Amino acid sequence: MKYLKYITIAVLLFSVQSCSDFLEQEPGLQTSIDELLQNKKGVLTALNGLYRDVEANTRGERFAVYADMQGGNIKFTPASAGNSKGQITAAPNVRAVYSFEDLSETSNFKLFYDESYDIINQANLILEYIPSLRDATDVEKNQIKAEALAIRAYTHFLLSLVYSQNYGYTPNASHLGIVYNTESIKSGLKYPARKTAAETYSLIIADLKTALDNYSSNAALAGPSYSFFNKNNTKALLARVYLYKKDWANAYETANDVIANSGITLVSSSNLIAQWSQADIPLSETLLEFSIPKDAEGSVSSSMSSYFGYDGSNYAAYVASNDLINLYENSDLRKQLFITASLPTLINGVLTGANYNFTKKFQDNAGYVAFRLSEMYLIRAEAALENNRSDLAFADINTIRSRANASLLTNTTNLKEALLLERRKELCFEGQLFFDLTRNQKGITRNDGCISNNCSIEYPSLKFVLPIPIFNINLNENLQQNESY
Repeated sequence: MKYLKYITIAVLLFSVQSCSDFLEQEPGLQTSIDELLQNKKGVLTALNGLYRDVEANTRGERFAVYADMQGGNIKFTPASAGNSKGQITAAPNVRAVYSFEDLSETSNFKLFYDESYDIINQANLILEYIPSLRDATDVEKNQIKAEALAIRAYTHFLLSLVYSQNYGYTPNASHLGIVYNTESIKSGLKYPARKTAAETYSLIIADLKTALDNYSSNAALAGPSYSFFNKNNTKALLARVYLYKKDWANAYETANDVIANSGITLVSSSNLIAQWSQADIPLSETLLEFSIPKDAEGSVSSSMSSYFGYDGSNYAAYVASNDLINLYENSDLRKQLFITASLPTLINGVLTGANYNFTKKFQDNAGYVAFRLSEMYLIRAEAALENNRSDLAFADINTIRSRANASLLTNTTNLKEALLLERRKELCFEGQLFFDLTRNQKGITRNDGCISNNCSIEYPSLKFVLPIPIFNINLNENLQQNESY
């Protein structure tokens, strides 16, 4: 990790350092960057560090719970000890965001914003040094390029979800997107403006298509294939981007490509619960789950269980709301993916046992699930429906419902609502719900366990995107703040 420090320099307009700090420090660091990235071994060291940062950023509490918390899948557990035992409060890292009251000056998400652009800067550094590598073959250089481009596109996409309104918010997506960085800070200090949402998506798609053109059959780094970007999960990302862009034809084609040609199959009904419950290893249908770092003894310092875990005596902050639990039929296997526990809760000033439902998806050493094959079926279904092929959508939805032992749809009435409901049940706690609601121009309704002043908000809302941290606004005169902040 010490080598990662050499490339984790101040990030263009988005680091915690001032311009003068960067200008004073950069020459000294420049030699270290050149030393590290002058050969294949150094570039691979940097790429490994980059993946570790991506894993930490997506699994970090802020982003990992954001979409499900805002959309209503999540509520909070009571304090387990001390003077506040039994009291329920929002977790500190998301408290203002949860209430849709985040402020530019004290944003809960400043760390996510800064780390995301740090990751992008590191990816750009790798991309800039790849062409001059003398000890790597063209195939190896192209593979590294593909993975770095996929990381760059993925990180920009996540930023656009949090800081830009959904693609259909304005005609032709002419509203503000995000700053899209394609050069590292090493290339010089710049003050870029935000692209439109349409431009942002075009750049994301261009990066992903270029990545797909450069992949080989071998990952750049050693390890499980699901831990790194490859052709299959890059297509999965592209399918999601097309879906959010409402490019139905390409969303269908790309999701169908993954389903038909990835070699990955859906987990069977008989193995579904067991695979979600296994430690260390993700579901066999996982397309991308970044590996959690382990120390020399194989111990994990943090995982998704930090937020969702329950071991009988200790428990984490986030549980499923009854808004979600009540959506499952009793026969639905996915209803078995919850651990019900009675926790002492202050009710009318008296400590009383109350039931809470912890997800089994993220116990033990669970990682952040970026893409699964079941999502591709649901993307294909939605794209088919929007292309007036309700028969194809009907079949794909029933494929997922059948696997879960849920009752099958018998007709295509209100199929869009059935599809969105299926996405909520199938992809809960996987970072989808809030973005599904906003891209479909729906408001939010949070009932069970909501402790916010804003439990229900109609679409559209200026508060459906977060404020850009004030530090970054002050640093860059061309960086426009989101409206209402």
